[in-house]
Amino acid sequence: MSTPTPRAPMLSTAEALATLLSAASPITGTESIPTLDALNRVLSADVISPLDVPPMNTSSMDGYAIHADDLATNGNRRLPVSQRIPAGHAPEPLKPGTAARIFTGATVPRGADAIVMQEQTEAAGNEVTILHSPAPGEWITAQGADIRSGSVILPAGTRLTPQALGLAASVGCAELQVRRRVKVAVFFTGDELTMPGEPLKPGAIYNSNRFTLRGLLEKLGCDVTDYGIVPDKLDATRATLREAAQAHDLILTCGGVSVGEEDHVKPAVEAEGRLSMWQIAMKPGKPLAFGAVRRAAQQTDAAPSAETFFIGLPGNPVSSFATFLLFVRPFVLLLAGMRTVAPRALSLRADFTQKKADRRNEFLRARINAAGGLDLFPNQSSAVLTSTVWGDGLIDNPPNHAISVGETVRFIPFSELLN
Repeated sequence: MSTPTPRAPMLSTAEALATLLSAASPITGTESIPTLDALNRVLSADVISPLDVPPMNTSSMDGYAIHADDLATNGNRRLPVSQRIPAGHAPEPLKPGTAARIFTGATVPRGADAIVMQEQTEAAGNEVTILHSPAPGEWITAQGADIRSGSVILPAGTRLTPQALGLAASVGCAELQVRRRVKVAVFFTGDELTMPGEPLKPGAIYNSNRFTLRGLLEKLGCDVTDYGIVPDKLDATRATLREAAQAHDLILTCGGVSVGEEDHVKPAVEAEGRLSMWQIAMKPGKPLAFGAVRRAAQQTDAAPSAETFFIGLPGNPVSSFATFLLFVRPFVLLLAGMRTVAPRALSLRADFTQKKADRRNEFLRARINAAGGLDLFPNQSSAVLTSTVWGDGLIDNPPNHAISVGETVRFIPFSELLN
């Protein structure tokens, strides 16, 4: 009687993530695009300011520009108004012993070293009485106070937010150098899967994972090719893998990576490339497959290497959702050229008790209540997709740890995981 092969020990989430991310490197393709069209793209080169911001000394208040020593030297607080300076107009040098009416954002005239806000003055005709003795530099925003010419304002690897686009525009950048979008092929296996709008036959289920995973990929800015539902046949699965490998950086599948007779993704990937099957000590989402599919001899600009990465997710909807957020998201962001991919976590109070500890690292769906603590969704099953809509994020609960009410736990908001 043969001795069964011992099962490999489960990887911790940290070990699995480190192994996965060590294989990722930024894609090489770049392009120059208009700054107005660059939202959510990743910079491939530093943005260096060609100018100071502001490019001149400006007033940060509506008021009067003066030379502060004039008040002390002359002892006269009533000054003639020699000019009016709206924003966007070049002023004349300030005449000694006078004040200049000035507005917020306007250029401070040469010879002036302070602004007195209009609430601290009394104007009458062409003269103004200064009711406050300003210090030199008061209410003046100095040239270059925000940005110095030649400084890096946005480093390569930055994902471009609306405020980052505004910053680039503030130094005159009409175009930005960005990495091309990560190209991801996605398909789903299972003869039981049915698309919404089609009759639901006995034993069938609607394919919710297709909608969730495509949405997650698109939210990350990926260029997604959706091959839909592939029949549970080895030849069909291999053919889809071969086609998808030609012009993509990553192939993502959901379901079909176990060892059942109808699970063809595992043998198909092994036939077309290489595959590692991981058992991860996490709940939900224990199984994960990682490998690569060979490309044919011809190569494309979109996919210039010899193989395309492959990640196979579990089929349960919450499991695929959680494993995507924890493993696929950072992998894709590294491919996209980002340098920081770890989500930020919060330390929050648990307003619940979970007496039963699990030997695996649990990721519990929870939400923040009005008191600033966390409530736990009552059903943590990997099939309960409602928990992902109800919740605000995931509690990262260590293995073998029961949670007591009032305890501080590590909480990763969906706002971080979906960013």
